[in-house]
Parts: sequence; structure tokens; C-alpha cells
Amino acid sequence: MSTSFADWVSTADAVRSTPKKLEKHAALARYLGTLDDSDLQIAARLFAGAPFPRRDERILSVGWSALSDVLLERSGRNGGEMAESYQRHADLGDVAADLIAERAAAGDRLTLADVAQTFDAIAAARGVAPKRDLLRATIARATAGEARYIVKIVSGETRIGLREGLLEEAIARAFGRDREEVGRANMLTGDIGETALRSKHGTLTEPTLAHFLPIGMMLATPVLQLEEVEKRFPPPYIVEDKYDGIRAQVHKAGDRVELYSRTFDRITNRYPELVEPLLAIPGTFVIDGEVLAFAEGRAVPFTDFQTRLGRKNVAEELRTKMPSTLVAFDILERDGRALLDAPFDERQRILRDLPIVPPVIFAERQRLELSGEELVATLNREFTAARERGNEGLMVKDPRSPYRPGRRGMEWLKVKRPLRTIDVVVTAVEWGHGKRRGVLSDYTFAIRDGERLLNIGKAYSGLTDKEIAEMTKYFLEHTIQDYGRVRTVVPDTVIEVAFDQIQPSDRHESGYAMRFPRIARLRPDKPVGEIDTLETVRQIAGR
Repeated sequence: MSTSFADWVSTADAVRSTPKKLEKHAALARYLGTLDDSDLQIAARLFAGAPFPRRDERILSVGWSALSDVLLERSGRNGGEMAESYQRHADLGDVAADLIAERAAAGDRLTLADVAQTFDAIAAARGVAPKRDLLRATIARATAGEARYIVKIVSGETRIGLREGLLEEAIARAFGRDREEVGRANMLTGDIGETALRSKHGTLTEPTLAHFLPIGMMLATPVLQLEEVEKRFPPPYIVEDKYDGIRAQVHKAGDRVELYSRTFDRITNRYPELVEPLLAIPGTFVIDGEVLAFAEGRAVPFTDFQTRLGRKNVAEELRTKMPSTLVAFDILERDGRALLDAPFDERQRILRDLPIVPPVIFAERQRLELSGEELVATLNREFTAARERGNEGLMVKDPRSPYRPGRRGMEWLKVKRPLRTIDVVVTAVEWGHGKRRGVLSDYTFAIRDGERLLNIGKAYSGLTDKEIAEMTKYFLEHTIQDYGRVRTVVPDTVIEVAFDQIQPSDRHESGYAMRFPRIARLRPDKPVGEIDTLETVRQIAGR
């Protein structure tokens, strides 16, 4: 029989209540070690803040309106009380616990299996009403604490101070396994639940890189000055153009090829012209690359190419007007051999042996055996040349480096445009003035500090009228609280903001303000977890 969901909640509360990593480890390890196989998988996935494995394509699709209806019905409160609670907590899960308070739950107590089955049923249901009914039935049986975490998981905002890396460490501790082996198994399976089960049974070394199960993409660390490059690692350096497109991971086996975004969404049907040339490459492979368009030898600006982003199917007219190209810059698997641990140089030799034809191309690259002022001068010339080709700037890579999925280290460095930009998430919007008085055109945005989002500025220029109109519709549907002129919104819209400088300021909760911020572009391809951090802002301000 499945164990009580209340025990999971107690453990989550213990993790949430302490800032100490070892105490979090201990609480998780004690609890996970008591569970049978089925409950262990469910519990681990829920601690990761998701109802399903990372690469499971199912989604719950339960919006703010449905959640609000269920909570108001369960608690017997009104909309005003709910708004006041949200003002205090700024977290819908905590609002659920606050509203329900000590009101008794109906019926039998929830088990882990009950919660998992509810999520399965909600994902399978079609239409708002059936999903709301399924959630209503489960919340009716939930205590205040249980409702808190069910709502947190449904809304995608767990925020209990538990990153997946810490959960991996707790699983390793619970079953006496090697931390690195746990992390690798989680990366390869894409399922923290299966990883926990393999840890329990000592089968962590069995998973291999599987086709059509995308893994995290290796990330680059920005450098603010060219002189920083040599401080990160010694020569030689592999220098590539930094392309301004859509990051894509390509999987090919047999007569099937798929492209995945950095958020593990399948995006193959957005770029159908790439399928045939990729299928023509013999054997199996997993390629890391960038999808973009070229016109007369120059990269098309992202702001133009993004008209293809988000379309489930791309019309022939748009494919003809702006055909896509895949720029391949790394390879993770070839003919059954996983290449993650192979050095970058070896991966490049294997990649560039592929018999590709346009619209699949290789990244522009060169090898530099330089240091000191000569290195800086050469990088400066190459940066200018890359910009003239329509690209963002440069990538500088260590030829000795393995591929580190989902990790940001010092082995890949990105040198972007001289005008500094950061990626932020929109937290509030405001009705515009003058010709924009009928649209939400002023965006307040935040950076990340651990689990917290800290506002750092507001911008109202940079987007086209069409983009503003589309985003107005989106924000109206994703409003958390309407204050008349200003609305707080679900923090899931990432934008790139350019600015002249950042300086300390008490105006925003981040402790910093931006001089002349303007929106460089929407970043629908980037998840909120990858926006810039308070630490990055401190570094910029320090310069």
C-alpha cells in the first residue's frame, strides 16, 4: 500500500525550513530510505518540483483561473481574501495553505499514489472543466499543508530551497552511492525517480545516452572583458562564432530525426526543411547546434527569425521566405558511442567527419595558440569579424573539455556584444501611455537569487507593436493580481534587456538599478531557470 502524502509534506517542510544543506540532506535521506520502489519514484519526482520525469512530454495545463476556483471553493473564502493573501506570500501554494488553514479535509487521507494518479489523469484530460474537477476532488481531501505542495507543483513553483543537484546528493546519501554516478544517471535517464530507484538497487552504471531522450545542454560563462579569457584556462583556445538563433539538440536513429529545445520540447515540425538532410547522414548521432537563418551570407537577426518560433507548423511561404539552417558545433553520440567524456578536440574530429550538406553546416572556428596582449588583440579582431557576419560575438572553448550537460563552467566562455545585456523575467506589467494606452507595454523585470526573484528594473521600449499586442493578450491571461494600472503576472516570460550600466540603488529589491534599460528581444527559447543572477549583476556593477 502506498505511503501517506502527509509524510512527504513533513519532509518537504523540513527541507524548506532550514538553509543548511546537510540538514536538508539528512531529512531527505531519512525519508527516501523508508520508501518502497513505486513510492520512491513518485516522491523523488515531486521533490524535483514536477509531476512527471523531466523528459516526459505530458503537461498539466491547469491555469491560474482553474486553480483560483478550486482554492476558493475548498476554503470558502472570497476573491478579496485571496488577493490579500497573495500580497503577503507571492506564492500560490502558500496562499492555498493560508486560505484553507485548519479546515478539515474530506474523506480518506491522500497517499503518494493518489497524488501521482491525479496528475496522470489531469494530463490526460482534455478541456479546462475536467482538469478542474480532478484537481477539485483531490484538493477536497487535502490538508492545508498538502494543498500547499499540490498547488506548488501544479503551478510549477515549488520553491522550497531544493535544487536538483542537492536532491541528487540526498539520494546518494540515502543509499550509500557515489554522488557523481547519481548525477550522471539522472542526466542520462532524465528521470530523478528512476535515478533514485537505480540508486536503491545499485544499477546506476547501466543507463547510456538514449536517442530521443534529450539531455541538458552545456552552458557557457559570459566574460565581461577579453583579458578574462586567459585567466579561465591556458592555451590553446578554440574560437567559434556565437550564433544568435535557437539552441537545438538533434537526435537521429534509423529513419527518425528529432530536434529538441533547451527546455526539452520537440521542435522538429518548426524546421521541416532540416529533416531530410539530417536523415541523409548515415548512422546514428546526437548533435548540439543552433538553428537560424542566413541571407546573403549574413545571419538573419533573431528578432526577424523568431517569427518561426512558437509555431507548431510552419507554412511553405514562411519556409521559403526565411529558410532555416542548422549550425552544428558539437556531437554527443555517434553510432552507439556516447562522447560526453571525450575531449572537445576529439568530438570535433568526429563531428566534422559527418557528410553534411546545406542547410546543415559547421560552425566557423579556428584554433589559437596565443597568450597575453596578442591573444586579446586577435580575439578583438575575431569578435568584430563575427559581428560583421551578423553573429552575436565569440565562443571560446577549451579543447580538453568534456561535455557537461546542463552545467555552466569555465571551459566554454561567451563573448557577446559590447552593449551589455542580461536575461530577466517579467514580474509585472503596466498599461502604456499615448498611442500605447490600450496595451500592456511597460514591463517590470527580475533577476534570480537562488529560489528568489528580485526586481531590478522596468523597460517600455524595444518591442514592435505586434509583439506588444501579442504579449498584452498573454499577460491578460496570466495575471496574478490586477491593481488597475499595474498587474502582477505569472513570472514565466523571459526577455533580454540591454542597458548602459548597473549601479547600486535602493529603488529595487535587488539593490541595483539599470541606466537606460531597453528590451533587446523576447527570449521564448530560454527557461526562467537560466536567467541571470544577482551574482552576475554584482560583477557588472563592480566594474
